Amino acid sequence: MPERHELVVSRIVLDVLKPHTPTIIEFAKSISAVKGISRVDVSILEVDTNTETVKLVVEGAGINFEQVEAAVKHLGAAIHSVDQVVVEKISK
Repeated sequence: MPERHELVVSRIVLDVLKPHTPTIIEFAKSISAVKGISRVDVSILEVDTNTETVKLVVEGAGINFEQVEAAVKHLGAAIHSVDQVVVEKISK
């Protein structure tokens, strides 16, 4: 019998432009509430007068990019680019 696999996104690295509020701590906690995410890493890359450019790394099992994107937008931020994606093959 052929082995069945499911492809799941396990890591996404995003370049994000966000306002100063919420803080990166609040930002990370909010993003971590997205289903499938088990780890969030936010690093500030650049600070301007009204905004911060951050690297957002999310990890988990079966991350839904659309839900991450919606959470980022809900926090008043915008995704500039998707810099890395890791997809894993999981046996069913």
